[in-house]
Amino acid sequence: MPTANRPSFPARAVVTAGMPYGNKGLHFGHIGGVFVPADFFARFLRDRIGAENVLFVSGTDCYGSPIMEGFRKKAEDGYEGTITDYVAANHEAQKAALASYEVALDFYGGSGLAPARDVHAAMSDAVIRRLHEAGTLKLRETLQFYDVEAGQFLNGRQVQGFCPVPGCKSEKAYADECDLGHQFEPADLVRPVSQVTGTVPELRPVANWYFDLPGFQDYLEGLDDDWETDDQVRDVVVKTVRESLVPPAIYLKCDLRGEFDAVATELPPHTVHEPQGRQQSFSVEFADWEARDRAREVLDGAGLRFRTGKCLLPFRITGNIDWGVPAPAMDGVDGLTVWCWPESLWAPISFTETVLGETPEEHAANATLPGAVPDTHAGADWRDWWCADDAQVFQFIGQDNIYFYCVAQPAIWKALGWGLFQDTPVANYHILFMNKKASSSGAVKPPMAAELLDFYTPEQLRCHWLSLGLGAKAVSFAPKPFDTSVSHRDKKSGEEVLVKDDPRVVDPALKESAFLTNIFNRLARSCFYGAQRHLDGHLPEVAPAEECVAACDEATLAFEEAMHGLDFTRALSVADAFGREANRRWDAASKAAKDDEDAYAAALADAFRSLRTLTLLMHPAAPTGCEKVREHLAIPADLLFSWDHAFEGVTELVGAMGEAVADHRLVELPPRTDFFEKHPSQYR
Repeated sequence: MPTANRPSFPARAVVTAGMPYGNKGLHFGHIGGVFVPADFFARFLRDRIGAENVLFVSGTDCYGSPIMEGFRKKAEDGYEGTITDYVAANHEAQKAALASYEVALDFYGGSGLAPARDVHAAMSDAVIRRLHEAGTLKLRETLQFYDVEAGQFLNGRQVQGFCPVPGCKSEKAYADECDLGHQFEPADLVRPVSQVTGTVPELRPVANWYFDLPGFQDYLEGLDDDWETDDQVRDVVVKTVRESLVPPAIYLKCDLRGEFDAVATELPPHTVHEPQGRQQSFSVEFADWEARDRAREVLDGAGLRFRTGKCLLPFRITGNIDWGVPAPAMDGVDGLTVWCWPESLWAPISFTETVLGETPEEHAANATLPGAVPDTHAGADWRDWWCADDAQVFQFIGQDNIYFYCVAQPAIWKALGWGLFQDTPVANYHILFMNKKASSSGAVKPPMAAELLDFYTPEQLRCHWLSLGLGAKAVSFAPKPFDTSVSHRDKKSGEEVLVKDDPRVVDPALKESAFLTNIFNRLARSCFYGAQRHLDGHLPEVAPAEECVAACDEATLAFEEAMHGLDFTRALSVADAFGREANRRWDAASKAAKDDEDAYAAALADAFRSLRTLTLLMHPAAPTGCEKVREHLAIPADLLFSWDHAFEGVTELVGAMGEAVADHRLVELPPRTDFFEKHPSQYR
């Protein structure tokens, strides 16, 4: 077995996926951009280090203003359930969608739903009290929007305007953040409008706890330097974090320079940076965010329009809305709830603690695919998974959430002093829809996850999404059945023909599935039908050729290396190239054998050796089809899919079962059986 230069993996691993809000079901971006990559890696780790050593957890983000706003609109339409009923229904829809795509979570819960609710509330209380004890929380009075006509404070999603961050292309900004993840003070929101009454809201003071994020600037700079040299951390993480670590600054249009100079002496100490090239603004840099805020007051008083840039700001921990985890009463301040973003950072810890305390029956209820994951796990305490030197946490997130998971979370983890190691962030760029950023709350509506399964099998879409290379850039998903762009005009009728109706247009979403339905299918069918016709349903007793074994080992090592580097596109490319070469080897050898039974058995020995390797490599991407191959090989999953046996062929695995190869019978494959099927709509 090859041992040199192989990458190492942790003894235990937690895999988490960004939590979707509890105000909606899942669209394709949730599934394809986050959950399928996370599931692919979790399944690989289960095979690589043992299923009992892997926890794949996520859940519905139940609290916060998006849920309150969704519930308010639902109630206006006649919904009679409670807000908990509303969230629970969306949670169940999300869970069903994940299961339909074969996403095998050990636990998919809800931050506000049993059984994790009470665990998460206790964890939130402990985290906030510990941050307070550590002196990293400060009570700040800030401004919150108030709708005078409605007579109520507005939660974050009940106010909309335009993002004040320079260069931001968000189509929608809320009270203190836009839909691209930029944070700002409510006073900076451009042209705010109440979504309750349509009026312009007022700003009124409220008090909340804030975490001293700027106090961790040096730590975060060092962490980002480490990430820059870590081959498991993608460039988008390093770049996005670096953008938040710049000095506090204010930006003004060049034509306001004279008016600025007139009040410059009233500002705290600062440095003016002149515009470069064709820049139409100059910037004013300050020592810290507080000096910048004092400067804002001066500029506001002088009637100057300006914008603030990114920098580290105190991170809000609590909020003033009713629907949230209750915040502990501290220093005589009570009645607050935890802002949904901070508590979603430690929710995976709460989920880990919950799943470790499950009974087998509870596990079956809370996992998305109970039969695919173990009922028990090594380690009775969540700290064994989140703090131990031999453990690692892989946090799969979208590009928009990097600030929270890679800036705010590391600082909070450091401040807690609990021995929490920083997660390995696995961030993907946006998965576009027809080359546009789609959002269920935006102008371009993405198809829901369930809709796509009317045209594709789960494994077809899983392999397509994994091949897109979202770790390197934003990529468009363009499923032909949903493409309503014009292909051409019909020559006879002159009518426009849409892409979705044009039989000449190849569906780009089916590119990778051709490997499953053609290459992989053909190799598997050749093996089993060949053995049934020539070997009475038994495996060949002859050893595979050395060059075949070498090719299998080389592909296995290359796949393992790509998975360690979290390069899923390259991993699938390795499997694809290997499968195609195995088919070519089979074609040449089986044709050359003709009526030579010994030569044909030798060709089958190579084919079965290749099939065993290809099934191992593709198991995390296409689990159902690979399981079907395993069933017909009649080899237990803990042997065939275990990387402890990655460099052994089927004959060695049969030996490990305690059987002689001559006695081992394959499960008969009926005629015209496919291991990887096309969707029925694709046969039209």
